[in-house]
Amino acid sequence: MLWLSVGLGIILSMLFAEWLGLTAGGIVVPGYIALFWDKPMQIVGTVLAAFLALAFLKLISQRTFIYGRRRLVLTILLGFIFGSLLRLIAEKTIPASWLSFDPIGYVIPGLLAYWMEKQGIVETICGLVIASVIVRMAIILINGGAPIDIVWF
Repeated sequence: MLWLSVGLGIILSMLFAEWLGLTAGGIVVPGYIALFWDKPMQIVGTVLAAFLALAFLKLISQRTFIYGRRRLVLTILLGFIFGSLLRLIAEKTIPASWLSFDPIGYVIPGLLAYWMEKQGIVETICGLVIASVIVRMAIILINGGAPIDIVWF
């Protein structure tokens, strides 16, 4: 199911970029988020990690010049670091049976932060929500209304 979700997310992201001039947080992000709409705390954890990465990137940018590919790589690295920290904090403090605050993936928070910094927070979050909901609905229709199982291959 992952391949279908990511594939539909890529197609929809490209259409959004072409028709609306708006990206949904990176090409693969809507497909991953679409699989986790039944786990909202993981989406909250992902967005929180992205906000932390964005804030730290802005702090670093006040002191140094970071542009182009280095800015993208640094943002993804910061997203990875803050996502991992949130994952570690969630494992140590919150029982998994209560709620899972575990961010989605390792690269997703960084990609989300990069596009929030590049095109704006509201635009990125709105594009992400719309695109991921459309992908989720398409997967439900394709799956015949059956529950969505995440298969990682």
